[in-house]
Amino acid sequence: MWEIAIVILAGLAAGGINAVVGSGTLVTFPVLIALGYPPVVATMSNAIGLVAGGVSGAWGYRKEIAAQKHTVMALLPASALGALTGSFLLLALPDDTFEIVVPVLLVAALGLVIAQPRLQAWVAARRADAATTISPGLVVAVYLVGVYGGYFAAAQGVLLMGVLGVLLAQDLQMSNGLKNLLVGVVNLLAAAAYTVMAFDRIAWTVAACIALGALAGGWLGAKYGRLLSPVWLRVLIVVLGVTALVRILVST
Repeated sequence: MWEIAIVILAGLAAGGINAVVGSGTLVTFPVLIALGYPPVVATMSNAIGLVAGGVSGAWGYRKEIAAQKHTVMALLPASALGALTGSFLLLALPDDTFEIVVPVLLVAALGLVIAQPRLQAWVAARRADAATTISPGLVVAVYLVGVYGGYFAAAQGVLLMGVLGVLLAQDLQMSNGLKNLLVGVVNLLAAAAYTVMAFDRIAWTVAACIALGALAGGWLGAKYGRLLSPVWLRVLIVVLGVTALVRILVST
């Protein structure tokens, strides 16, 4: 029961963090690794569980999303195709490949979280040069973020906010709403691919517990997340991410 409680709480935190920052996987993934789940199983189960948080997070930003229907329709196919590409890579490549790559991805994701304030400042400085229309470069960048999200997902939202901030000139809250929707679609399609292709490898109890927590966390994050201290959020994420990194390196 205590493991179930921990996973639900991790899902709650991840759902809220995803709605506000976009790196909730760096909470749930280390928890699953610490509980003894193999990296690929943890990734797939986590992606399925966080779908619920993506739905509630996007719902919380529904006004911002509805106000940019043209942008949504232009970028949604790129995110969807990226998600399917990334999930195919995860399922097609040997588990050993993922276990070799995941420490590198974790370090990169943690680096993004640590550098987020500088990244935001850089994005703000570049906003004057950003385009107000959808460029081919933006579509390609959104696709590549989708590939990353379908394969691993950690800090996917941070990456996407950076891309949108640099290549699309609009209010940051509008971009955050768009980020929640696109990340939610990536998680949904990746989860569907995992379910169809690797049903027996998914820890369904874990996925359900994460979903339960993330559903509430996504709603709370969209409603109250702006009140949370970003510094303490980053500290929590980095501590958990480093814990997972050490656990993976020790076990290999």
